[in-house]
Amino acid sequence: MRLNLLLLVALLASSLVLVHTAYESRRLFSALDRERAQARALAVEHQRLQAERQLQAAPARVEQVARARLGMRMATPAVTEYVVDPLASQGQGASR
Repeated sequence: MRLNLLLLVALLASSLVLVHTAYESRRLFSALDRERAQARALAVEHQRLQAERQLQAAPARVEQVARARLGMRMATPAVTEYVVDPLASQGQGASR
């Protein structure tokens, strides 16, 4: 009689552990599936951002933004001003 009772308790305990393990396995698998979906979405977003960055960094785009937003223009000899540093010219004259 005691042996049957002990076996019944062992059977109940092992069945509870089995149910808990199966539940935990399903929960972890669904969490893994959600994380994989999120990783795929992030990879797609990363590719989109990389393409956008390449588009924004194109030399023609940079030049267009510099002209339109910043009012910059290409440097030519007509608009170039050369400045002489008076301290540097004094130092050169003293060393000669």
